[in-house]
Amino acid sequence: MSILASTIHRGPLVRAQKTVIYGPEGIGKTTLAAQFPSPVFLDTEGGTHHLDVARFPAPKTWDDVTKTIAALASEPHEFRTLVVDTADWLEKLLIEDVCRRANKTSIEEFGYGKGYVVLAEEVTKFLASLNALLARGMHVLLLAHCRIAKFEQPDAAGAYDRYELKLTKQVAPLVKEWCDMLLFANYFTKIAENDSGKKRGVGGRERKLYTTHTAAWDAKNRHGFEENLPFEFAAVASAFGASTEIKPVAPVANPVERLAELVSGKEDVVNAFLVARQQIKTGQTWRDVAPDYALRVISKPDDFLRAVEAQLANGGAK
Repeated sequence: MSILASTIHRGPLVRAQKTVIYGPEGIGKTTLAAQFPSPVFLDTEGGTHHLDVARFPAPKTWDDVTKTIAALASEPHEFRTLVVDTADWLEKLLIEDVCRRANKTSIEEFGYGKGYVVLAEEVTKFLASLNALLARGMHVLLLAHCRIAKFEQPDAAGAYDRYELKLTKQVAPLVKEWCDMLLFANYFTKIAENDSGKKRGVGGRERKLYTTHTAAWDAKNRHGFEENLPFEFAAVASAFGASTEIKPVAPVANPVERLAELVSGKEDVVNAFLVARQQIKTGQTWRDVAPDYALRVISKPDDFLRAVEAQLANGGAK
């Protein structure tokens, strides 16, 4: 049998889903998330107090967040969905961490947008760290608030209002690109016209999940859902595969030590790479990296080594 014949497979693949649900405050995003398969909440703003759900203590620092992700990736547990409630409050924690490490009082103090560039890089690392959960068959659901912003198309005259993620303009595109489904939650309003031709909104109490992009909001899905769905998990449950199970993972007592074989014979190059990536300080070694970063490396060792080799080919650490 040829290599192609033995390696090519057809048909849809059932895998863990990356989902974002955003909408106005108080619409019920947290209650909806509680319907997802065996959820555990990373509650950044205390929005789950009224629900009987499993939750981690509210993170006070970014280190609390990374330790939580590392624990879910390495320790045995029964949870099938991580719910981050909410992404915009999570972004605030990360901004505080970025400023603290750079000895800045605000993200604007970096000057010329440099702080937002650093922020985007850190968000990219965070989203990559979630791959360890997805590899276990664990769904990831990010909840977020929305805001109304003025939007102007480059190929059209005039501007109009539209709903968007309540995230910085550098971070929102990363989150939208990362997810498999971007669902916009809002109240459904019908437009009625009276005998004189005057139009007005009618209703506004029924909640809907919008699954496709329009001029008024961003949304997407890869499952062929209708443009608007009932505000309940059952409406999207088919995307999550009832057969998906958490893969057993043995506890990782010290993930940093598991890097030893990977970096053997290339310690100096790896150390320089880690310094350049601000994972360790000058004078430290690979043994000083944070456990959550070590877990990300362990989950994708080939990608890590390629990144090291690419930097070496470009003249070394810069």
